[in-house]
Amino acid sequence: MIFTGRSVDALDEVQRGAGGAGGTQQDGGRRDVSAVAIAAGWFSSLRRPGKRKKSYQKQAKSAWDLSVLSTTQLKDELGEVVAEMEAMEGGGLTTDETKPSNKAKQTSIGRKKFNMDPKKGIEYLIEHNLLTPTPEDVAQFLYKGEGLNKTAIGDYLGERHDFNERVLRAFVELHDFTDLILVQALRQFLWSFRLPGEAQKIDRMMECFAQRYCQLNPNIFTNTDTCYVLSFAIIMLNTSLHNPSVKDKPSVDQFISMNRGINNGGDLPRELLVSLYESIKTEPFKIPEDDGNDLMHTFFNPDKEGWLWKQGGRYKSWKRRWFILNDNCLYYFEYTTDKEPRGIIPLENIQVREIQDRHKPHCFELYAAGSEFIKACKTDSEGKVVEGKHTVYRMSAATDEEKDEWIKCVRQSISHNPFYDMLAARKKKAQKTNVHSKS
Repeated sequence: MIFTGRSVDALDEVQRGAGGAGGTQQDGGRRDVSAVAIAAGWFSSLRRPGKRKKSYQKQAKSAWDLSVLSTTQLKDELGEVVAEMEAMEGGGLTTDETKPSNKAKQTSIGRKKFNMDPKKGIEYLIEHNLLTPTPEDVAQFLYKGEGLNKTAIGDYLGERHDFNERVLRAFVELHDFTDLILVQALRQFLWSFRLPGEAQKIDRMMECFAQRYCQLNPNIFTNTDTCYVLSFAIIMLNTSLHNPSVKDKPSVDQFISMNRGINNGGDLPRELLVSLYESIKTEPFKIPEDDGNDLMHTFFNPDKEGWLWKQGGRYKSWKRRWFILNDNCLYYFEYTTDKEPRGIIPLENIQVREIQDRHKPHCFELYAAGSEFIKACKTDSEGKVVEGKHTVYRMSAATDEEKDEWIKCVRQSISHNPFYDMLAARKKKAQKTNVHSKS
């Protein structure tokens, strides 16, 4: 998914609109929740059904950390870009003496554009002859990463377009994994960008990683599927061992058992798996902290946003909330200027349906698919983050058209554990015995 930043005027309009809708907060703070971090956090929790997260804040302190950015900072950043672009468009930077300065300013603008919208940033740099339109040159630019947002790099590399996929291959080829154990290679790879939240993007990126690792280390695994599955097992192990919300830490024997038969039907050497386990236990993955632009990539240009009436859980009263749908999560806020959401509903293993309600028109609801409660969290009256106890979330839209649009967008975002669907299929493939080669 490509994210784009709103203009300074649009930000002012949002804040002005909050006053008309009952918003009284003047701090100007925009939401500081990273959807990528949230998706990764829920990804880890799905593997252990029934595990309760202590709080949203504690989850945010895991390896997938959050960054904070105020509206004032964001407006200053966007204002600077606009001012620089206007200055350049006004002319005056045409002499030989000013060309180096002109190029530096254009490069700075291109980086900022990339952090707001990766595709437009690359197009800008190519248009101003700061990049050549080749996968190798773009990959080198992303690999150096100077002034670039790690989340934006991950989003661009994961896009399903021919050019992006060629850039991804060139980007991975810039890494040298020769003679590195798998966990060391993963440390190097995952430091160069942030894994996006979309399952298909992760699949493409980890597939390229596995192919590159096996190419440089041909005598370790029988096929790339084994490397792919074991890589995810290591990432999941890192979360299980070092995320404070996971109470039952897996033992080395459990880790070994989890990876039985994945080497083309055979087992990997015990000493290899033990060394991987001990490496992760001793030193967790260091996920790169971003430069403060995570907010931009979380709530700018969402799949859908707007006001809805939401029915309460214990008390069936209706309250007006500002909803934002993005990256397989539904967030709701009391005001459009709130720094943090009042609730977060990951759209995993749930369904959406139209519903009739005698008190409100144009209703629809989210309901659990196969589990007692919807996995979600919210803030209580004292500001503490608690796990939600909803079996359904019922909402009311302003019009019938708005209701249909919300249902359509939510359905498109609903995820049924795609990480594990892909992993299960790949693990099954990796466990197949080499029957044909023996016959």
